[in-house]
Amino acid sequence: MKGSCLCGEVRYDVVGQPRAVSACHCGQCRRQSGHFWSSAQVDLGGIEISGDVCWYASSAIAKRGFCATCGSFLFWKMGDEDAISFSLGTVDGATNLTLEKHIFTADKGDYYEISDGVPQF
Repeated sequence: MKGSCLCGEVRYDVVGQPRAVSACHCGQCRRQSGHFWSSAQVDLGGIEISGDVCWYASSAIAKRGFCATCGSFLFWKMGDEDAISFSLGTVDGATNLTLEKHIFTADKGDYYEISDGVPQF
């Protein structure tokens, strides 16, 4: 699985097995992406990233990675965890993954409903 930002400056190859396929409806993801943010997680050794990624500490425990040129929101990482989440919207072509859960649904926008039958937390 390969992906990139809008301008192509940052590229990544997922060589590990993605897991925890989720849609996050928290206020931070909504503000940064403009809607909810869908991602999958992979071990740090399971992704190869090239290009200039800027990291923003969005809380005391997590940081968000984005392209320094176009601003695309690409990655999310918690503390010193040995895993990273990548944006499913930035994958080139099909992901062949299935959404497993919606998270932070209490924070979702009031302009849409979640009606896909996927578990909500």
